[in-house]
Order: sequence, then C-alpha cells, then structure tokens
Amino acid sequence: MFKLLVVDDNKNTRELMRAVLEAENYTVFTAEDGQAALEVMDTQHIDLVILDVMMPRMDGYEFTRTLRANDNDLPILMVSAKQLPQDRKLGFIAGTDDFMTKPVDEEEMLLRITALLRRAKITSERQLTIGEVVLNFDTYTVSRTNGESHTLPQKEFQLLYKLLSYPGKIFTRIELMDEIWGVESDTGWETVTVHIAKLRKRFADWPEFRLESVRGLGYRAETIQ
Repeated sequence: MFKLLVVDDNKNTRELMRAVLEAENYTVFTAEDGQAALEVMDTQHIDLVILDVMMPRMDGYEFTRTLRANDNDLPILMVSAKQLPQDRKLGFIAGTDDFMTKPVDEEEMLLRITALLRRAKITSERQLTIGEVVLNFDTYTVSRTNGESHTLPQKEFQLLYKLLSYPGKIFTRIELMDEIWGVESDTGWETVTVHIAKLRKRFADWPEFRLESVRGLGYRAETIQ
C-alpha cells in the first residue's frame, strides 16, 4: 500500500484530501508546512508528497529544494492557488514533478498521482530480465546473454521498460505519454507511435519479446521465455 503525505496549512484541505485518498486505499499522513513534513519523513517511509506552495515556516518551494539538494527524488505533486505560468515554472525549477492549480479536480489529481507513482516504480527497480534479455535502467542498455547489446535513447528505453514490465497489459498512447513524457509535455501522442516503430525495427530479430498494436486501444508487449 502506497503512503502519501499531504502538506497544506489549511486543515480543511488536508482532511478533504485525506478522505479522497483513503477512499482509493492510500495510507495518508498530513503536515501543516514543510518543516512538519520533514519531521513526518524522519519516522515514516513516504512514496509521494502532495504539496501546497504558500505555507508558514517552510513553503512548498523551499521544501522541494531541500529534498532535491539532498538527492531525494521522492515524487512531488505541487498544488497551488497560484495560476500564473511563472509560479509553475518556479515549482519545476525547484524540482517538483507535477503541478496543479486550485481548486483541484479530484479525479485528475488521482490520475496524476497514479502516473507519478508508476514513473517512480520504473526508475526504482533499475533492472528487468526477460528470459535471456536484460534491461539496465542505469545505462539504458538492452542486452542478451550472447553478447548482443543496444544502448537506447532515454525515452525509447523507458517506453520499452514500461511495456515489458507488464507483459500482456494494454497501455493507451495517452497513458504512455503521461508516464514517460509527463502530464505537462506539449509533445503529441503521435510520438509514442514513432518510438514504438523505432523499437520494433531495432529488435525485429529478437525472439524474446514483441510489441503489439491493439487497434483502437494502444500497445502491449508479449514475451516468450
């Protein structure tokens, strides 16, 4: 079960978010500002933070900069009443992974949380083995025991790693875009089709897996071990 930390100086907001998230079976901790959030993290493993910007003692920007300065790559969803592009830019410069403006659409927030947790899972496992094929996340290499190896561009590797992590599962182009390129990306979903085509060409002679199109739905990986 994922553990989420809601950081907001408004008690009503904290409790509303707690109720929404607990209804989705998340374990939820709360804090009234950045300093209190750091204290929670001293005693609890947290998988993702939902973070307000304007708070006393330590605001959302400072909290995020503190984590990133200490090489903590915990997923952060920043939520703020500030709606100017500059405010969003400041959030991303500080190191947030995603940004939403208040009032928050609850369904959209849950979708963004799911995407952030998926991306964190991709990067945390670091290596994936499919029969005689090994995908190494640190080097973006896909290799076989016979010595054959490819080093892929980052997005190609992450796309292949994602599909092979869930063989048989269908992912829509939008799901793959949100997870690999990010919800805020201006890149069109067509780029997924382009990357899939490149991967198919690169691994056409590898019998351990294949990437399939599912008409009207998206893509899935099939493995043969």
